[in-house]
Amino acid sequence: STHNVGSILRTADGLGINEVYFSGYTPYPIGPKDTRLPHQAAKTNHQIHKTALGAEKSVAWQHKPNIDKLLVELKSKKYMVVALEQSKEAVDIRQFTPPTKIALIVGSEIGGLPRTVLDLCDAHIHIPMSGKKESLNVAVAAAIAMYYLKNLA
Repeated sequence: STHNVGSILRTADGLGINEVYFSGYTPYPIGPKDTRLPHQAAKTNHQIHKTALGAEKSVAWQHKPNIDKLLVELKSKKYMVVALEQSKEAVDIRQFTPPTKIALIVGSEIGGLPRTVLDLCDAHIHIPMSGKKESLNVAVAAAIAMYYLKNLA
């Protein structure tokens, strides 16, 4: 959702994350070579701004329509591509030691990441849950993971 995108951008700004990529049908802010209809891009940008509060302008970001190509590109730049997902391969984030160059991948709120994307990732991590719910909101989970991987690991 646009609110999740805005929250992720605001968290990225607060943590000094280098860049955020948006792929597939994920909403994204207005960009210099935006191909969307102007009124659609403006509406989406306005909704993202409600939670980003300007971080959409202060954090470097790119829209990459094809996530498979994006992951290949990141790997070619020596990034470890890590999925935040409750997959059977996922390790507890507290047990994961990230490299210096890491790209954290988060999926959609309900469906998560498709198996084809998970298969392209170098590792899978999850945030252990203690309550009755099985997962966190994607923006909250991304914030926890970004903070942990940047500061605590």
